[in-house]
Amino acid sequence: MSLLSRFFAGLALCAGLATSAATAQQQMPPTPVSVLTLQGEALPIINELPGRISATRISQVRPRVSGILVDRVFEQGSLVQEGDVLYHIDPAPFQVKVKAAEATLARAKATLANAEVELERQRQLKARNVSSGVELESAQTTVLQAKADVALAEASLDEARLNLDYTEVRAPITGTIGRALVTEGALVSATGSDYLALIQQLDPVYADFTQSASQLFALRRALASGALVATAPGQAAVTLYFDDGTAYAHKGQLLFSEAAVDETTGQITLRAEFPNPEGDLLPGLYVRVRIEQAVREQAIAIPQKAVLRDGRGNAQVYVLKEGNTVDLRLIQLGVTLGDRWMVDSGLEAGETIVVEGAQKLYPGATVQPEPVTAGN
Repeated sequence: MSLLSRFFAGLALCAGLATSAATAQQQMPPTPVSVLTLQGEALPIINELPGRISATRISQVRPRVSGILVDRVFEQGSLVQEGDVLYHIDPAPFQVKVKAAEATLARAKATLANAEVELERQRQLKARNVSSGVELESAQTTVLQAKADVALAEASLDEARLNLDYTEVRAPITGTIGRALVTEGALVSATGSDYLALIQQLDPVYADFTQSASQLFALRRALASGALVATAPGQAAVTLYFDDGTAYAHKGQLLFSEAAVDETTGQITLRAEFPNPEGDLLPGLYVRVRIEQAVREQAIAIPQKAVLRDGRGNAQVYVLKEGNTVDLRLIQLGVTLGDRWMVDSGLEAGETIVVEGAQKLYPGATVQPEPVTAGN
């Protein structure tokens, strides 16, 4: 056989093999897959942002009079109520001042009583034309001065009693008190910069978290254009997560966002309030905050297991076409919603995608679809 004959025989053999493979492929049964028909729904726009816990109220316990500390009443790290006595300052010097002020008041009252008696005598003398009006006016002036002295003495007594009461250093707020910063025998000053202890109110607590200004402004533009719908006031859901990924049991409430952008980071600070009845949230604790900032009407969400990735990491899904064939399509994903992805672009309501069995498919493959619901 010539070389040319052998060549044409080889071509015929290859063509026959290709035809046999195509025929065998056409004869393969359709691949069974589960499919989901997409429907538009109102879905929240959720952002996960970093934040830290802070106390709702912080008070430095300071002395209001100067003196020697003689006793510490509170237990460090305990819960104290507003008005509870925390420290005792030596009251002896202030008790002496109270007694001195009481004596001064008694003397002023005695002087006033004597002046009033003299005034009455001068009135009677003036009525009988025995004395002149000068003596009567002098007696009236003396009474007025005596009344002023009594008022001054009463004020001094009130001040002395107030300072005596201040020897009992009380809690200005209800909260958890930290360690004692001074000990018994220490001299404390009402004008000094040092404080005796720190009280923090930890139920509820604040979660301060940050969001980039560009992200927040993009959200506002989407709201203004109608692409998103704002949540009703007071209904924005705020959920807190610890650094190990576990969710905090209580929901929070968004309070406000700052009216200024941090110059160094380009971030805007937002604040939420969380109940803390178990005391799990401590000031300074790092957390992640998920906040529902808007709602997208007629949004598309797909199960995460329906998403495939190409070599560059781009998201793609198989879309069911006419004749039960499938087409591979690139899509843009948004935020996660539990076990689903929100789709920003690439899919429309009414289209059907492959949920399970996509790993065995190729573009143009014939499938045997089995519809599933969104929850399956």
